[in-house]
Amino acid sequence: QVQLVESGGGLVQAGGSLRLSCAASGRTNAMGWFRQAPGKEREFVAAINWSGGTTRYADSVKGRFTVSRDNAKSTVYLQMNSLKPEDTAVYYCAANRLYSASTYADDYLYWGQGTQVTVSS
Repeated sequence: QVQLVESGGGLVQAGGSLRLSCAASGRTNAMGWFRQAPGKEREFVAAINWSGGTTRYADSVKGRFTVSRDNAKSTVYLQMNSLKPEDTAVYYCAANRLYSASTYADDYLYWGQGTQVTVSS
């Protein structure tokens, strides 16, 4: 069993930046970030494979968000720049049961508790 703990969320003005971190209690394969806004379904944001050599992004965040990982620290990061009010959501990190960076929530076995990101206009 892998436990995931997100941190780094908060309130930021539009155009600002935040860096989310996700610390894992053990070794993980591919990792992903998802988000859920009020009244909406959870959606894929970004994913990274085990080595960090492959990343995938939702079209809505491409060019603004960057996912990375430090396997020595068992930590995955999500750098969010040029934030928009529509990025407001609870952000979750998840650990994939596979090595590849998947965009499908069903491929992820473990989930963190989420961290709130609020972008004001």
